[in-house]
Amino acid sequence: MYGEKMSWKEKINIVLPLLRNKYVITGLVFIVWIGFFDQNNLVDRFSLNKRINDLEKQREHYKAQIEDNVSRMEELKGSHENLEKFAREQYLMKKPDEELFIVLEE
Repeated sequence: MYGEKMSWKEKINIVLPLLRNKYVITGLVFIVWIGFFDQNNLVDRFSLNKRINDLEKQREHYKAQIEDNVSRMEELKGSHENLEKFAREQYLMKKPDEELFIVLEE
């Protein structure tokens, strides 16, 4: 019996009595209502969970960036040489008697 295929008539004979039952119909209507039409439907819930996961990943990324920037700021506050090196590299500052050559990599 397990290896045999059921014909369409046999399948309909099994499903049809279930669909005539008022409790089964009520349950199916309830599942459809919760799944698609309710304020907290399942489709919106899944999309919101995905958005929450994406936002948490962004939060972790920004926390790492903040920690990196704080450590760089502490390093720059630590010594005058580091601050001067940062100003020369980032803002292209130079001393009055120096010439500045900028090499662009493509």
